[in-house]
Amino acid sequence: MTSAPPDLTSLQGALDDALAAIRQRLQAFQPQLRPREVGTVASVSTGIARVQGLPHVGFEELLQFPGGLSGIAFNLDEDGVDVVLLGDHAHLHAGQEVQRTGRVMDVAVGDALLGRVIDPLGRPLDGLGRVATTGRLPIERPAAAIMDRAPVTEPLQTGLKVIDALIPIGRGQRELILGDRQTGKTAIAIDAIFNQRGKGVLCVYCAIGQRASAVAKAVANLREKGALAYTVVVVAEGNDAPGLAYIAPYAATSIAEHFMEAGRDVLIVYDDLTHHARAYRELSLLLRRPPGREAFPGDIFYIHSRMLERATHLNGARGGGSMTALPIIETEAQNISAYIPTNLISITDGQIVLSPSLFALGVLPAVDVSTSVSRVGGKAQRAAYRAVAGDLKLAYAQFEELETFARFGARLDDDTRQAIAHGQRIRACLAQPEFSPVSVPAQIAILLALNAALFDPVPLEHMADAQRAVEDAVKGLPDDTLERLADAEKLTDADREQVTEAARLALDIFLAQAQASPGRDGGDPGTATDPTT
Repeated sequence: MTSAPPDLTSLQGALDDALAAIRQRLQAFQPQLRPREVGTVASVSTGIARVQGLPHVGFEELLQFPGGLSGIAFNLDEDGVDVVLLGDHAHLHAGQEVQRTGRVMDVAVGDALLGRVIDPLGRPLDGLGRVATTGRLPIERPAAAIMDRAPVTEPLQTGLKVIDALIPIGRGQRELILGDRQTGKTAIAIDAIFNQRGKGVLCVYCAIGQRASAVAKAVANLREKGALAYTVVVVAEGNDAPGLAYIAPYAATSIAEHFMEAGRDVLIVYDDLTHHARAYRELSLLLRRPPGREAFPGDIFYIHSRMLERATHLNGARGGGSMTALPIIETEAQNISAYIPTNLISITDGQIVLSPSLFALGVLPAVDVSTSVSRVGGKAQRAAYRAVAGDLKLAYAQFEELETFARFGARLDDDTRQAIAHGQRIRACLAQPEFSPVSVPAQIAILLALNAALFDPVPLEHMADAQRAVEDAVKGLPDDTLERLADAEKLTDADREQVTEAARLALDIFLAQAQASPGRDGGDPGTATDPTT
């Protein structure tokens, strides 16, 4: 079969109509002149550019440089503007044009960011293509007014026994994590993100000044545990421009704030603000701002406080969402009285202090209970925890004091030996492997067993196995009991007795099996280790 020849008449008619429409548009077009400010690059230094010829530029306005490079106007002087550059400026040189954008720095927000790894400018770093979002928010926004905030009433479970029981965190709280280098600060934050799976809490992880390998490892762990699906990762690597490191936590905060204002609960981790402070110090010294204590500029407190103040719990009229902040900072030789640590301690609602000595002993997470505190989360802590945490913290504090004397070889009476042995088992129970969150019912069962001294006959080297036996026993409790343990406002006497009895039975079976196989782990499991040796 041969195809029919094209209808040239209709084709010519369509072409004439198109040309007529174009001709009509051209006749109606009225050219308009729009004034545009164009500046000139006067000089370029590390992360900073001096620009002249923009008399009406505003503070923190976004400027556009050749090659797609952006910058933020920081210093507004009579004879020029100092601009913080947001990217590689190797191609930039004096004499090039600079254009105003008429807007402040903003970032893409929305559900499309979940599961993605982006830089502070919203550009993808995970190789999955462009991020398809429609909304944008300025990275700098005023914090919610006091009248728009609600009390912190609901706990944010981290899955870590030592935190959930002794240093609880509430949704909408700001809890600082601080410690020396390589003491497990990031591990605590990542564990908290893991534990939000299935709890309706979205997460934002902001890596500031970290090595690319460390960021890749954190992202791989999140992906492996299925946590990346509800997490946004914002990355400013250590070799990025200091301007990117400076804006990274603000961009991450706006992303989290979008979810909070939509009525959702969000957990945001800043890892870490020590690098952020150093990046701002570098920019400030390049901008010739006068340094103060320890060479940091005087407004270093303000740049952190205006960011962390945005973490809160909104009231019902504002949607009831919350943003919980876990900022991380690094100390040097456990000096928590240094400038940046004291600044952030005064801004946040408590701190989790990590001890290098506990880390060296293998007690992980290496949380120093005596110097850690939560000034808000206790009000949001479940009543079941409050019923057991008070006695536990007192017994642990007494143990730490007695342990100091025992190291000097002092002669100890039986009560002191028993208190030390009990404290050692508290420490062993609060220790927890990385990436292994413990459910609320299992935590409560272990804490009740500790308070009832059920772990005291268990040798220290078998404490991990004994805890697993208790956790397995809790799984066998009736469903209604498990629901009350997870959600009830107060633990009833019947529930307490039922859980304690299940733990006692599980430990009795465990000890009987251990005695039936002596010599396991190189010792007699039927006798506890002498705490003074």
